[in-house]
Amino acid sequence: MPETPTKLVVDVSTGEKTRVELTAEEIAQREADAAAYAQELADAEAAAEALATLKASARAKLVAGEALTEEEAATIVI
Repeated sequence: MPETPTKLVVDVSTGEKTRVELTAEEIAQREADAAAYAQELADAEAAAEALATLKASARAKLVAGEALTEEEAATIVI
């Protein structure tokens, strides 16, 4: 069986340090937080890829003399 994760509890008035096993609720929250963070990273990466694709499309259309879509124009105009 894997070892239960622990946390370090420090009593700042005495400097005493104690290792305490996480509760089931703390472990579940930690896992939920990790999953949410992973999803945020994936969403940010997808958004960055979509923006890069739009910019590349806008650049290609400008070079070819074609009209840009509103979304493409927004990527190159600040």
